[in-house]
Amino acid sequence: MLAFLSELAGDGLTAVALEKSRGPLQYALMFREKLQLYPIDPKQFSQYRGSFTSGGGKSDLGDAALLARMLRERHQQLKALNPDDEPTRRLAHLCQARRQLVDEATRLKLQLQSLLKVFFPLLLKLGQPDSGLVLEVLRRWPDPRKFCRVHPKTLASLLRRSGIRNEERVTELVASIRSTPLLTKDAPLIESLGFRVTALGGQLKPLMESIHNVERAIEKAFAKHPDAGLLERVAGAGQALAPRLLAAFGSDRDRYADADEVAVITGIAPITRQSGKTKVVIRRRACSRFLKQTFHEFADAARKWCPWSKAYYQLQRSRKMGHHAALRKLAKRWIRILYSVWKTRTPYDPERHLQRLYATKHPLLAFLPNSLPHP
Repeated sequence: MLAFLSELAGDGLTAVALEKSRGPLQYALMFREKLQLYPIDPKQFSQYRGSFTSGGGKSDLGDAALLARMLRERHQQLKALNPDDEPTRRLAHLCQARRQLVDEATRLKLQLQSLLKVFFPLLLKLGQPDSGLVLEVLRRWPDPRKFCRVHPKTLASLLRRSGIRNEERVTELVASIRSTPLLTKDAPLIESLGFRVTALGGQLKPLMESIHNVERAIEKAFAKHPDAGLLERVAGAGQALAPRLLAAFGSDRDRYADADEVAVITGIAPITRQSGKTKVVIRRRACSRFLKQTFHEFADAARKWCPWSKAYYQLQRSRKMGHHAALRKLAKRWIRILYSVWKTRTPYDPERHLQRLYATKHPLLAFLPNSLPHP
């Protein structure tokens, strides 16, 4: 089929419309010669399909014909896919892989924690369910009856290898393990749950190792990225969020018309619905969840480490705005700043931003600490 389309196009490009999803089809066609992809938002296409029929019926063949028609009619309004350069794609894929592994580890961690509360709560006093100490205990003694009878010297050696160097703390923990009564003595329950926590612990350990390996790969990829220096002085970005922010903007400086478009695509900008005298502003849900999460988490970190971000957050809270709404407001402000940094390739300068705040006499100045020097 691709050879046939290429023959029809001759020396020109073949435009292909497909529903927007990072699936095998998009990856298979992304770097084909003389092929231009136009990803279509599924919701947008669904509404377009509904304009032809109200019955709700659909088929793959019919959808393909409608996608081609939509592309022919609206190709000037639709955006063609322009992949980022290799360093940016590598960084983006690594960041998404880390997020997915962390989500999976969190799911297993919560399951394990829930089971331990039922028959083995003693382990939760030793650390988090994904800690090396807890996972080692589950591997060797998933039965709390056996764990409480382990020789004190063996327990002390295990605690020291797990990083507990204070001898008083080691002695205290050994005594607690040996003396704490069992929550339940129901043998069938203990035996069955023992199998489950062993399985969960066995999955968690390699997951945590994989997350560590991905984080090292992200650190190396970010250090080699040509735009890494733009975010060096962004308070709150850190090793986890700075690569995600860089990948969120990408490498194509002509992709976004302005910062507001970035705020819309990432889901940070709200939606306004107005009919007559009724006007409602609500959260934007039709967006990339990962990008929205990136800027939301960054705003939460920035308010803890950046003085003006903290002041801006407090200003919004003083106006009776909720926590998450205030974070989205702060994230939108940061998007404008980072967009300018990214667009002009000018490293972020916090002192310059403070100068502008003082020059415009912004209301958030009332929330800045007195110890902060006046620019």
